[in-house]
Amino acid sequence: MTGWDEQAQAQTHIPAQAPAARRAGRKNRARGRGAPGADRSGAPGLNPHLEVPFITRGIPAYDIATDDGLARIEAAADRILAEIGITFREDPETVRLFRAAGGEVTDHGGESWTIRFAPGLIRSILKTAPARFTQHARNPARSVEIGGDAVVFAPAYGSPFVMDLDRGRRYGTIEDFRNFIKLGQSSPWLHHSGGTICEPTDIAVNKRHLDMVYSHIRYSDRAFLGSITAPERAEDSIEMCRILFGAGFVEQHCVIMGNFNTTSPLVLDGTTTRGIRAYAAAGQGSIHLPFLLGGAVAPLTMAGAVAQCLAESMVSCALTQLVRPGAPAILGSFLSSMSLRSGSPTFGTPEPALGSLVMGQLARRLNLPLRCAGNFSTSKLPDAQAMQQAVMSMLSAVQCGANYILHSAGFLDGLLSMSYEKFVMDTDMCGALHAYLNGLEIDDETLGVDALAENGPGEHLFGSAHTLRHYKTAYYDSALDDTRPWETWDEAGAPDAASRANARWKALLAAYEPPPLDAAIDEALQDFMARKKASMPDAWY
Repeated sequence: MTGWDEQAQAQTHIPAQAPAARRAGRKNRARGRGAPGADRSGAPGLNPHLEVPFITRGIPAYDIATDDGLARIEAAADRILAEIGITFREDPETVRLFRAAGGEVTDHGGESWTIRFAPGLIRSILKTAPARFTQHARNPARSVEIGGDAVVFAPAYGSPFVMDLDRGRRYGTIEDFRNFIKLGQSSPWLHHSGGTICEPTDIAVNKRHLDMVYSHIRYSDRAFLGSITAPERAEDSIEMCRILFGAGFVEQHCVIMGNFNTTSPLVLDGTTTRGIRAYAAAGQGSIHLPFLLGGAVAPLTMAGAVAQCLAESMVSCALTQLVRPGAPAILGSFLSSMSLRSGSPTFGTPEPALGSLVMGQLARRLNLPLRCAGNFSTSKLPDAQAMQQAVMSMLSAVQCGANYILHSAGFLDGLLSMSYEKFVMDTDMCGALHAYLNGLEIDDETLGVDALAENGPGEHLFGSAHTLRHYKTAYYDSALDDTRPWETWDEAGAPDAASRANARWKALLAAYEPPPLDAAIDEALQDFMARKKASMPDAWY
């Protein structure tokens, strides 16, 4: 048994927080200033006044659609699956599994099949999927709960470019990839290390997954996502986790997840389905969603896009249960509008935000965890447009009841670019959302009548006992906002939000310290990577 196994057995083999722990988490949820050095020793345990492993929701989700409206969307999804079906390509094993489960298969030849599903069939398959599960981190204190009232923030995912105010827009490298992991690890407001935070284009396509998974392990002690770009890369990601956690632990617990997109409209290709099967067979988690661009690969109207999203995501999730009933699966949605003048995708707009609210209701009716929305923007700079669009989208995610929110930090340029400045601007907003999701405590202490009574009418409350008891924790204290008087701000050079963010990410990287990693595990991981890389020539496409 590895040292991690022993530590984990002592501390993390509990499927969910006990009610008392949840109440304590609500009271201790971070409201004070998020010091970047908070509890970076790598030892188990978090500072309860600065950091929580995930948010326990203290406010209800917002229901926008009526029961009749939800039923009509579900009926439309059933029609899509029963009358049009889903086309599967280059994976006869997946077709065999769905045929055995009752799907009606039409063989088009050339390894292409369309499967139609009777109404209710996919929902019946999904009944074995867990409503809530734990993804274990190498630091047991940072394991996350996904589902129910738990909310997890993770960085943006998949950008080929990176940008900052100093060097502008450029292709991402492994150094950038590691920097974003370090920035995420340094923030108390993120809970998950994410996955392909940016593409490290200086490493061969068929080998970069090894460096990415290793970087998450080495530079963060949080949970992370693995590779999904080829089935063998998914298997490598899982095998690296077996080295890290121990094969026995991985067999029984979720320690890694893959993020899988359908090929819209209504297609699942073999690379995707074989990757899904690899994660599910190992008992690991997976996220399932289409990338729907209204008017291009989905109906222009949002209700239709939501129905299509539900149909595609449910089928993708159902595959996991045919492979291994009980495998963790997250229902997902990625809804985007389009500029009808140019045909370009638009992000952070109100209609997809409404769609996310409806997806939250549909996920609760299915009793599945949900991933949706994030800090989306099509702005090319970390400016007012970037944050206005981000707030529109991100608020829909937290208000709809989403459990795992990918793209919580760094998303810019329609997901084509990962921004250093927007990363820290977004994480600062994530800190504010911790306080927002905490909800409002109403009791004798918080009502504060004694604060008014202490000095009576006409007297300030600065020195009252109530103020002194609460001044450190009453309000979220942004590490990025400038709240100084105009004169003081002007004398300091009148820095705007982007320039303050530029200084902050540099300070965070300068102060970063890697969490400890067992030397024997590190050596075994590097040996695995070296052998894998030596077994194949570089491929650059």
